[in-house]
Amino acid sequence: MKPTVLMLLLLAVASASQTESTEANTESKHSKKAKDEVTVQGCVSKLNSDYILMQTDPGNTYELQASGKLHLRNYLGQEVEVTGVESASMLTSSDFLAKAGPASAVTITVSSIKTVEKRCSAQ
Repeated sequence: MKPTVLMLLLLAVASASQTESTEANTESKHSKKAKDEVTVQGCVSKLNSDYILMQTDPGNTYELQASGKLHLRNYLGQEVEVTGVESASMLTSSDFLAKAGPASAVTITVSSIKTVEKRCSAQ
């Protein structure tokens, strides 16, 4: 009887240890995902067929890509706060590079957007 109880106790400890390890791995994946997201505030503009977010301080420009059912055109000319995942920009047009500068070649895939002001302040 004692060996059976001992065996059950060892199995319970091993199972609990494995569950804690799985939970720790899950938490680190969520933290990493949240770490990749950025929140940026600026003015939504359109350059050719691309939507961009322009900041005045600091003077950065980002290409915006909508995800899901977001319609960036609804925010054109508004000051907004966008949250999304940053990646290298796919825009290489001379218009974009002239306006944004080579250091600003970043795309944000927008997961959420909210209006801060209905109109952008004068830039």
